[in-house]
Amino acid sequence: MQLTDFRTLGRSGLVVSPLALGTMTFGTPRWGSSDEESAAIFRGYVEAGGNFIDTANVYAKGRSEELVGRYVAEGQLRDQLVLATKSGFHSGQPGNPHGGGNGRKNIHQALEASLRRLQTDYVDLYWLHVWDMVTPAEEVLQTLGDLVRAGKIRYFAFSDIPAWYATKAATLAAAHGIPGPIALQLEYSLVERSIEHEYMPAARECGLGITPWSPLAAGFLAGKYQRATGPGTKAQGEGRLAGPNPFQDSKFTDRNWQILAVLQAVAAELNRPPAQVALAWALAQPGITSLILGASQLTQLHTNLAALDLPLTPAHLQQLHEASAPAPAFPYAIFTPAVNRSVFGGASVQGWR
Repeated sequence: MQLTDFRTLGRSGLVVSPLALGTMTFGTPRWGSSDEESAAIFRGYVEAGGNFIDTANVYAKGRSEELVGRYVAEGQLRDQLVLATKSGFHSGQPGNPHGGGNGRKNIHQALEASLRRLQTDYVDLYWLHVWDMVTPAEEVLQTLGDLVRAGKIRYFAFSDIPAWYATKAATLAAAHGIPGPIALQLEYSLVERSIEHEYMPAARECGLGITPWSPLAAGFLAGKYQRATGPGTKAQGEGRLAGPNPFQDSKFTDRNWQILAVLQAVAAELNRPPAQVALAWALAQPGITSLILGASQLTQLHTNLAALDLPLTPAHLQQLHEASAPAPAFPYAIFTPAVNRSVFGGASVQGWR
């Protein structure tokens, strides 16, 4: 596989690379990259054939969008790139509820600000960054549909949103023949597979692509951290998880260290870095359209891109699958072949696939 093995995102005509360049690191001081390194990463991705750039209005407080916009303009690349950005998280004055959320007022003002920073008059893909828990799906569809018709956005999609909400929006759009979401952006990796219960079946049913964020679990699956050796000590390493962040407690768990050990064993057999194996595993999963990769150094980008030419054997896939299998969840845990036979009077029945 190569970056130029393009595919459509969901049931749409938007053509993207199998690996997207995530730009959360651009302009981020502690664990991100300098402007010069960000430019090198951007050029390295584009020169390798990639066309899918992912940013957001809150990344580095808008600095990421500014850098992306500059790099796109300097390279005269606007027509060949799929430029995606987001809104939803608060980016206005403290205390002003209209500085965030998915209501019509914030979406319009957030998009206009993003367009200025990106130096463009439209974005190819506009993500709702997060479910705001209050705005009705009907309002979201009308607002984003109007922006599609106005030419300000070409497509829209949902990030970090309940499966039922995304399904409702997709169903309403299909029933009324209006623009609907084309994809879901969700956390997914060897140590975070809970989307397999609801989101993957919902995406398949509704024709939505899936573009996972953090497929390396914020660097945990790259093997850059060492487990704590005694009571009161913290995991050691350099990167995002080494300082204040919302993911540290959820990543440094006994279960995750066990998964990492299996990943490292498979990587050693293949003589490849663990990061490449983790990405190759995620790319091999059904329903995954494009992984969102972040990099703070150009060498990291090249390492990650090399996952495209790493075909894992069925034995390796099974080994990783078993080590990282999520806990059974109701009601799926009861849907066994035995229950199928009891429903159909002892006969085994398979549905259409």
